[in-house]
Amino acid sequence: MPTARVSAYYRTAFVTGASTGLGRAFAEMLLADGVAVWGTARDPARLAPLAPRAGFHAVALDLRDGNRAEAVFAAAAQAAGGFDLVINNAGYGVFGDFAATDFAVWQEQLQVMLVNTARLSHAALRQFQGRPAAALVNISSLAAEFPLPYQSAYNVTKAGLSALAESLLMETRGTGVVVLDVRPGDFQTDFEGAVRRTAGSDTPRARRVWAAFERMMRSGPAPAAAAAALRRALLRRRSGTVRIGRFFQAVVAPFIARFGSLPLRRRIQAGYFDLD
Repeated sequence: MPTARVSAYYRTAFVTGASTGLGRAFAEMLLADGVAVWGTARDPARLAPLAPRAGFHAVALDLRDGNRAEAVFAAAAQAAGGFDLVINNAGYGVFGDFAATDFAVWQEQLQVMLVNTARLSHAALRQFQGRPAAALVNISSLAAEFPLPYQSAYNVTKAGLSALAESLLMETRGTGVVVLDVRPGDFQTDFEGAVRRTAGSDTPRARRVWAAFERMMRSGPAPAAAAAALRRALLRRRSGTVRIGRFFQAVVAPFIARFGSLPLRRRIQAGYFDLD
């Protein structure tokens, strides 16, 4: 029996943050399955490794400008004849003491990663109307359930995206639109290498947390594993939450969170980041 392909259900896809890490792995997986991909980056030159692939279209998109981002999405959708699949993956990290860091830094991250991603989700759902099959995938994080110390705004944005997905999967129930809340754990994406470190990130306590964070990221699975998990979820064509990553993060930790006490979870997290 031939293996099912994502293109059997979704012909065109819009993937934000496609130049590196998980976004690039998602784009490569979709292209391999015959899906035409419009992949974005702030600097389209960073999409050069994907450019030779048949079916790939590079798009310049900067989520810092919500109005412009929505206009770019609309133009790409028109060129594609509409999108069947939208993956909101773009984002960035900021590491620093919440109080010691200027609040404008946190406000910008909330605007870019939560408000403007929600805006693209809104635009995607509006253009899904009338399509026989469509899927909205928001890349949240296991940080929505297990917040990372010294990355407060990142935690808020991911928890917000997960809450948005919960709302949307109820609103789209029975419509044929699939909504996936994808929560990755740590993957070898060099995410830590691009994190912006701010005031209060060089204290002994913060340095211990940073060292633990780096160890987790560098020892995680390859991005291709996340793409394979997303592929399986897309082929199931059912809305829901998809936790991906190493077994402890994606299976054991959520089990503890569900059936253990909140104080227990907090103690485990404190030990995980050497905060005891």
